Amino acid sequence: MICVSIARTRHKMVMAEHQALAQRGAKLVELRVDWIARAPDVPRLLKDRPTPVVVTCRRREDGGKWAGSEAERQTVLRTAIISGADYVDLEDDIAKSVPRYGKTKRIISHHDFESTPDNVEEIWAEMAELNPDIIKLVTTANSPSDCVRLLKLVEGAKIPTIAFCMGEFGIPSRILCGKYGAPFTYAAFSAEREIAPGQLTFKQMTDIYHYDSINRDTKVFGVLGDPIGHSLSPVLHNAAMHKIGFNGVYLPIRVTRDQLPQMFDDFPWLDVQGYSVTIPHKEAALAKYPECEEIVTQIGAANTLFRVDGKWRSDNTDFSAALDSLQLAFQPGDTLDGKRILMLGAGGVARAIGLGVTRRGAVLTIASRSADRAKALAESLACRHITWENRGSEFADILINCTPVGMYPAVNETPFHSNWMRDEMVVFDTIYNPENTLLLKEAREHRCRTVSGVEMFVRQAAAQFSRFTGQPAPLEMLKETLRTSISAAK
Repeated sequence: MICVSIARTRHKMVMAEHQALAQRGAKLVELRVDWIARAPDVPRLLKDRPTPVVVTCRRREDGGKWAGSEAERQTVLRTAIISGADYVDLEDDIAKSVPRYGKTKRIISHHDFESTPDNVEEIWAEMAELNPDIIKLVTTANSPSDCVRLLKLVEGAKIPTIAFCMGEFGIPSRILCGKYGAPFTYAAFSAEREIAPGQLTFKQMTDIYHYDSINRDTKVFGVLGDPIGHSLSPVLHNAAMHKIGFNGVYLPIRVTRDQLPQMFDDFPWLDVQGYSVTIPHKEAALAKYPECEEIVTQIGAANTLFRVDGKWRSDNTDFSAALDSLQLAFQPGDTLDGKRILMLGAGGVARAIGLGVTRRGAVLTIASRSADRAKALAESLACRHITWENRGSEFADILINCTPVGMYPAVNETPFHSNWMRDEMVVFDTIYNPENTLLLKEAREHRCRTVSGVEMFVRQAAAQFSRFTGQPAPLEMLKETLRTSISAAK
């Protein structure tokens, strides 16, 4: 179950949002009465409530907005109990001062806004002595490994326990706590109403992660990266699993370079079945799990980790996804053999594509804003490189952009000027947001055949999905989901 937090300054706004949430299917709501600008009228908020509620009145030192005295705050909490609130949230240091009364259930809570302390088990044990119906222990994750510690606490608790981590590192624990027995988790009313760091919205928890469908048997997957907040992979993979009825959940996992080895040591407890891997971890992922096909070793980077008979293998789905996408612009029977390709960029994606096109007989030239990287990649692929400034003078049948130039929000930029284009050439932009980059728009004006990054992104995701689930991915649905998500984010 998801408890949705409402934090507004006026009683009328609180009640209106409560009604709206009930209509959207919310089953439990937290009323953050410390946000109300004047003295909260708790009986008014509880009268004719459309769902059960948790009444919370948080002090400033605990991340709240209560401006009155402590005596007045505890009076508000007692009033909530007397008025028949379904739950009341009591911090562990005041729990003994507010006695149990009636049918109101006691949530005894403890928050740490700086870290996940070494003694979380001791903190939990002390809270268990305070006559709780539910224990709520929330810490701050400074690494993804902190999530495992809190989820272990949930699983082993003899008293119903809500335990998860705040912050971006802690997002997996918010999504998975129900899998291990937490009676509910918390979500924000909307993205503009985040109550605590890393809190997801009710819409995200229901529409993307399908939280109420997660159970003990749910298989866990995720994307590793830093940063990770921009990734649309969770949207695609969770939608695809939901579409085919696969009991799985796919998480955004932020992890730094330094934290990655420890994360790989700690996450087996979560029994993760597969990872997508993005910047900056592709090389490290392959080094950790070197079992792979030869082409992945040649690329030197993995964007996929998956398990076969309990053993981890690496893959790079960018390779085949790029070649399949490029083929969309060809005439029937046409191949890459002998085609002259100018590739802009010399990063990881460029290396994967470069290997693919040269293996199929294309004549490749590389241009990068980093001359050293262009030279190094060209030497490894046994092809030519030119300076970035001379890219417009190169004659090519196919132009492939592997740079971020033109990516949202810099949509008015292009890595290749219109007057350099040749009619009828193929132009492939690996950027997927926006789908119609300035480069592609200008290419169409020259009657060029174009391929967008959406094609490559959904194909690499579809290949990962098949590795993860053993089932074919719904490709057209992935495209539509990606396009809708890109549009909604703007």
